[in-house]
Amino acid sequence: MTTARDLAIVALDVSRRRPLEQGDLSLALAGAEVLDLIEARVLILDGDSLVPGPETPTGDRLLDEAASLLVRRRPYESVEDWLWRRGRGLASAYTADLERLGLAARPRGRRIPLRTGRTVPVESPARRRAEERRASGEPVFDALAAAAGIQERPDEAFADLADETATAVLAAVGEAVMELEAQRQRRAIENAAFDNIWRGQ
Repeated sequence: MTTARDLAIVALDVSRRRPLEQGDLSLALAGAEVLDLIEARVLILDGDSLVPGPETPTGDRLLDEAASLLVRRRPYESVEDWLWRRGRGLASAYTADLERLGLAARPRGRRIPLRTGRTVPVESPARRRAEERRASGEPVFDALAAAAGIQERPDEAFADLADETATAVLAAVGEAVMELEAQRQRRAIENAAFDNIWRGQ
């Protein structure tokens, strides 16, 4: 299992109780993929650039897909550009993949045998591992979960991180999430102003 998949499982569990912003989750998943690919030695971070290494299968379908999308010529892609490009719709892709693997499902209705409602994680070793990882207080996972809106970010979120690469990736994720929130707020203000015009205010 990868950090991105663990994060997706935890997000599905949390979204049963309260909705998550899918854009924030997608950006956090794209950042988790960067960290997973670095750990798998498929890429390295050189300054702000994602420099791909050998195309080595990771054993994870979505992570292999991510690796195949890396820019392999100079100038290499920045972490920020990767987050926006790869993050588009990524939360939905992970949900669909968890369903495909039998790690998540839509519950059947009581009266109608069709599948209804939100996708939820099923009881499995993968779910237990993801829950244990969240409960462990692992700084990288905590920071990604906070960026996705799964939990509050502790004040010392980066205090225990000695890894400069992880810190740089997590900082880029945090900035992208803040930028997305700013875009949402601008749209809300514009929509409110447009509504006021129609009401004659």
